[in-house]
Amino acid sequence: MSVNPSGGRKQAGRRRDLTVAIKRSLRELRNQLAQLNRQIGLRVDLKEVDHDCLDLIARDGPISPSTLAQKTRLHPATITGILDRLERDRWIARARADADRRSVLVSARDRVGAIVSLYAGMNTRMDAICANYTSAQLAFIADFLRRTTDAGCRATMELAID
Repeated sequence: MSVNPSGGRKQAGRRRDLTVAIKRSLRELRNQLAQLNRQIGLRVDLKEVDHDCLDLIARDGPISPSTLAQKTRLHPATITGILDRLERDRWIARARADADRRSVLVSARDRVGAIVSLYAGMNTRMDAICANYTSAQLAFIADFLRRTTDAGCRATMELAID
């Protein structure tokens, strides 16, 4: 049995092309989601950074402002300004923590449902896409996305350290 050396090179080239295509698709997805978020932000009169912080608060809250600053890697003073705007526009509520009256927890208000409904079109399309995959394939895709997110987080932290 002979081994075809050009077959190995073809395989390597195909793998490299697929890796490049995945990276390109992820960049395109990031751009498209940024556009979607901007359109939604315009509809509800939210700045991009405010929208990002509100998403974290809705997902992870109640959350302290210092934890939010750590998660977003924004300066605490910047977070204060963002929280002031979100509170003024009734997107969030600040409350004193029971254990330590000096600490504050921030939580999303019911009004966030208005934003969720604006994502209905995207969510419906995502459901239709996912319906075409088996549970095992979805688990594989979810793992890939989780690992890609972790890689992005590590790359961000490396840049922040420099």
